[in-house]
Amino acid sequence: MYDRRGLFYGITAYVIWGISPIYWKSLRTVPAVQLIGHRIIWSFIFLLAVLGATGQLGRLRPLLHNRRTLLIYSAAAGLLALNWLTYVWAVNAGFIVESSLGYFINPLLSVLLGMVVLKERLRPWQWVAVGLAAVGVGYLTVSYGRLPWIALTLAGTFSVYGLVTKMAPLDALDGLTLETGVLFLPALGFLLWVDGQGSGAFLRTGLANDLLMMGAGAFTAVPLLFFGASARRIPLSVVGILQYLAPTLQFLVGVLVYREPFGLVQFVGYACVWLALIIFWGDGWHTSRVRAVGVMAERRVKPVE
Repeated sequence: MYDRRGLFYGITAYVIWGISPIYWKSLRTVPAVQLIGHRIIWSFIFLLAVLGATGQLGRLRPLLHNRRTLLIYSAAAGLLALNWLTYVWAVNAGFIVESSLGYFINPLLSVLLGMVVLKERLRPWQWVAVGLAAVGVGYLTVSYGRLPWIALTLAGTFSVYGLVTKMAPLDALDGLTLETGVLFLPALGFLLWVDGQGSGAFLRTGLANDLLMMGAGAFTAVPLLFFGASARRIPLSVVGILQYLAPTLQFLVGVLVYREPFGLVQFVGYACVWLALIIFWGDGWHTSRVRAVGVMAERRVKPVE
């Protein structure tokens, strides 16, 4: 029996991520690049405050002198910034549904990257899942007359981001603090420049927008804190199931709240991806069960003296 609080924390994190289009959509009058600049700045300030309040700020200082760590997190920061920019732009341009497709594809692309880069071997049903997702993307490409580039950019940047952070020595909270710290000065410089040009949104588009831009830091960091607390309390298999809650909610927000088009053509392509995910999850669940039974059997066998 796993920790109920851990399950609550995990569901809370993924629900926040799932309804995030509503938050970013409320800032649609702010240019996406400026919005990401504010997200970086206020996230970094909020995370520093959290680390300071919990007495953990000092552990980041030695890392600033570690060149390998800084290189890893600089690369991760660039990928994260591109992912955030693409997502926020897509949400405010009316592509919430296509954005959700990116996060449905992401686990499958991560497995494929693991095979190519880390030389991990794919099981037969994993190959089926990856192939079926590719069929779905190919079908949507032919139907749209273009690649679903938003979905592929989101899936690609986040998958590579996961691969990069896999080599990193820090937990999620410290890692995001360092990533936003790397981006802090460029983001601040950019926002000061656009403000000097008279086109800055901050303090010019109303108090509500100003508060929402400042709140982007907490909105970014809070679900991460919930996720971290959840991952320490519940099995990884449960986390794997919960991860599909966010893109499912994003998809529903796009279709039901903002009335984005979703007809038979989109359904066929998405259904291929959804079926791929069901196969992928089922294979993972079966494999983990077989391994668990094997471990229990080994424990029951007593060595002959």
